Amino acid sequence: MPELRRPSSRDLDDLTVLCLRSKAYWGYDSEFLAACVPVLTLTAADLQGTSTITEVEGGTLLGMVQVSNRREGCYLQKLFVDPAHMGKGTGRRLFTWAVQKARDMGATEMIIESDPGAVPFFSAMGCRAAGNAPSEAMPDRMLPRLVYDLR
Repeated sequence: MPELRRPSSRDLDDLTVLCLRSKAYWGYDSEFLAACVPVLTLTAADLQGTSTITEVEGGTLLGMVQVSNRREGCYLQKLFVDPAHMGKGTGRRLFTWAVQKARDMGATEMIIESDPGAVPFFSAMGCRAAGNAPSEAMPDRMLPRLVYDLR
């Protein structure tokens, strides 16, 4: 049975590998994925400055989600699921956790700057389109921006 648990600094390398493997699921080439490494690398500061949870089962990391509440808004910063576990409820459980965490932070909406391939998932979760946002990894790339109403 999968369980949610807070990651520790010992999990950082595995979390980064998970994020990159999940990103690769969308068919990106090695050059694009290399550009994503700095953005998808998790650090000890990430664990201290954001709310992050993982889903694990029997020692296997299934997915992770990261939420931050900054002056400019509450963001779902990362939600990545191991490709072998996509479509099995991990993403939904992590998203549900993120929604509750954002509400606990006092946010009225949660902003998601999504990979285009993940838009159908976020739409199914109830997010609505809200324009575009510049990619941190690729300067000339725009990402779909979505918003989830927390009220």
